[in-house]
Amino acid sequence: MAGAEAAAAVSQALARPLSLLQQPDCGRAARLRALEDIRAELQGRPLPGAVLQEVFAARLLRPLSRCLAGDAAERCRELALELLRHGLSHGERPCEALPVLLPALAQRLCPPQGAEPSEELRLGLVQLLSLLLRRCGASVAPYLGDIARILQATLLDHYAEVRRESCGCAVACARAVPEHFHMQSESLIKPLMQTISHQHYRVRVDVIQATGAVIQFGNGKSVDDVLSHLAQRLFDEIPKVRHAVTTVIGEWLLHLRDRYSYFHKLIPLLLGSFSDEIPENTKLAWTYWEKIGLQWEKENEEDLKDKMDFSVSPSHYPKGETRPGLGCRELVSRNLSKILPGLCHDITDWVESTRIKASQLLYTLLLHAEDHITQHMELLLRTLYQACLDEESEVVKNSVKAAELIGTFVSPKVSLKLITSAFGQTPKASCVMVLAAVIRGSPKEILQPHVAQLGNTLSQAGVCQRSEEVFYMEQLLYCVQALIEVCQEDCKEISLQLMKVLVSIMAIPSSQDLKEKVEKTMSSLAEVQQLESFHCLYKQHIIQLMEWVSVSCEGWTCYSPEVLQFEVITTHSGPVIGEALDDFILVLKTCLQPNKDPQMRLKLFTVLSQLLQKPSETINSQGLFPSYLETVIKDILAPNLQWHAGRTAAAIRATAVLCLWALIHCEMLSPKEILKVKDELMPQIIASMDEDSKITRLMACRIVDVFLKVCGRQFDADEFKNTYTEVLKRLDDASCDVRLAAAHTLANWFKCLKDSDVKSSMEGHVEFLYQELLIHLDDPDENLQKAVLEVLKEGSILYPDLLVREIEGVVHKHQTPIYCNQLLHHIQSAKELAL
Repeated sequence: MAGAEAAAAVSQALARPLSLLQQPDCGRAARLRALEDIRAELQGRPLPGAVLQEVFAARLLRPLSRCLAGDAAERCRELALELLRHGLSHGERPCEALPVLLPALAQRLCPPQGAEPSEELRLGLVQLLSLLLRRCGASVAPYLGDIARILQATLLDHYAEVRRESCGCAVACARAVPEHFHMQSESLIKPLMQTISHQHYRVRVDVIQATGAVIQFGNGKSVDDVLSHLAQRLFDEIPKVRHAVTTVIGEWLLHLRDRYSYFHKLIPLLLGSFSDEIPENTKLAWTYWEKIGLQWEKENEEDLKDKMDFSVSPSHYPKGETRPGLGCRELVSRNLSKILPGLCHDITDWVESTRIKASQLLYTLLLHAEDHITQHMELLLRTLYQACLDEESEVVKNSVKAAELIGTFVSPKVSLKLITSAFGQTPKASCVMVLAAVIRGSPKEILQPHVAQLGNTLSQAGVCQRSEEVFYMEQLLYCVQALIEVCQEDCKEISLQLMKVLVSIMAIPSSQDLKEKVEKTMSSLAEVQQLESFHCLYKQHIIQLMEWVSVSCEGWTCYSPEVLQFEVITTHSGPVIGEALDDFILVLKTCLQPNKDPQMRLKLFTVLSQLLQKPSETINSQGLFPSYLETVIKDILAPNLQWHAGRTAAAIRATAVLCLWALIHCEMLSPKEILKVKDELMPQIIASMDEDSKITRLMACRIVDVFLKVCGRQFDADEFKNTYTEVLKRLDDASCDVRLAAAHTLANWFKCLKDSDVKSSMEGHVEFLYQELLIHLDDPDENLQKAVLEVLKEGSILYPDLLVREIEGVVHKHQTPIYCNQLLHHIQSAKELAL
């Protein structure tokens, strides 16, 4: 009774402002005063909920709704909204307002009539709708169509806060009427997806959460419409957005009614969060995934009974990884055939971030699938071959990790057969990279029966000599390193094959860094065989290596990879090459004939000259090289000292001269040997003094000098003549070193002639030589003057009187007669001593 009286009193107080508010000709100021009077009456004193409900429903609801929907004054609409919110918040039966209020909201917010210009008021209207949904619950079911129409409009509002509040309304509506919501849920998907990429991240978060609720409580078929949008949000730069996606996908996988139909589409999205850069997001994904796996185990307990009771953990498992539960593994294995094709396509996508995410996901899937990978090997390998060539290092890194899992879980009998079959075509660097990764991931005991096959495959010419591309050879090196690392002492049975591969890698033109890596790998191979150093490996295999590389030497050209391999074996094996001189000399004799490729001959001569720099540490380490000297000189050096036109031919002659000088300088060519080869070599060495190369002329002068010392006294007149005429020309050489060497050779020439039987027949030549030398005695180069002075002092013993006459005839012409005077004094002193 008291409540009725209170309601009557309030109604009486509101009668005048309500009457004024409903008058058609009431002005803006009067309407505003009326609304303010109503607010003062309702909020000025506390009213029981029942009293407020009676007054609100009977007297206020309709006029305030009309004002809200159609008043031209923004302040009046604002006050009406405030009063309606007050009535709904504190009234006992807010559901009674639905038939009146929802049409008013739709009129104000929905096109084409909806034209509320004020952002704040639009936000207030949506908040009013949210209040209705929270307070009325399932009672809003008859009005679901109106609510959906309102939300379709407000989800696309220009004001971000309106969109956020609309997302909250969508969630509230879905939860309020789950039995009926599916009838209208599809109509909200399009505006939600139009808003999911909004520039404000908070809007994106709210849209994702709303999408989750709309589909979970609505029509599950809409999953297909939103998946691509949610997948794109996993690349969002804001962690909270990615967190929201992970939560929604996790909830769907746990609670979506048709989740079994969408496992193959939802699982990749959840597992994609395992590689999130924010630990919180990763942990969230793992937490959901574990729950999903356990739930699926319980739901399928009968199917999994044997596996649950008798499953044995693998003895070999990737380091640092925790094995997922049985339910998780089974979920992936059973859906892998549906997931892989799309994933493999994404790994080769043109967008870099997509490729990275796809490669990360591939690793996670393979970790779950374990031996179920086997049935998908062909597709996987094709994809990995392509992904390993990606320009983005992160994609390559993840692909290599995935390939290692193939080694861990797939039998080598299957994986190696498929991979090595790709080598039968033109092997790519990525094929070798995948093979290296598979080897690294394999257990030693499982790989052991296949070691010989691997060694033979890698050492095939079509594999280890396929390319000079550094990247390809690096991958081949990593493959050998993987074999050594995994198989350890088992590599002994393929030691020769691995050495062939390593020699081939070292033979390509590349950086010093790669060569150092190869040498380090050789040392590792020696270590697992308990050998002291890689030189011991060469000692173990030098004969086989030389036979392997020389089998085709008849047809070598400068482009033959065997030439570079031969260089590596001979120069890198150190003293061991001294144990394989039969093969070494045979290759040189075969390939250094004048009719062979000039560039190839030049390369081999360079190798020989390099070895002759320190013969005791290389080719003569066993003291056996001298027994091959006759072959080296007559069959190798002599034919290549003959003159042929062209720069390459000149370079070959120069290198041959250097090799001859090296033999003489290190005293391997003894005086006895020099006597044997003098007649054959002397004319060609004398001819070499006229070469364009300074170093050739210099070495030729020095060689002639040595030949004179050893066998000059046995020269006949023609040999003396031919020698001095060519050496004399070198006193006019452009090089000071050559001129000084020529002067030294002429001094020895005089010494040899002094004791020769042909001395008497050479007087005319000696006279000519005196005349020429006296000219050079006045040379601008003081060093040459002193050298020529010593030559003339040596030569003065032959015909001193003749030389004195020649000096007296030219001394007045010399700019520096001091050397002539010294020479005259020397001759005079010699005569006095003779007396």
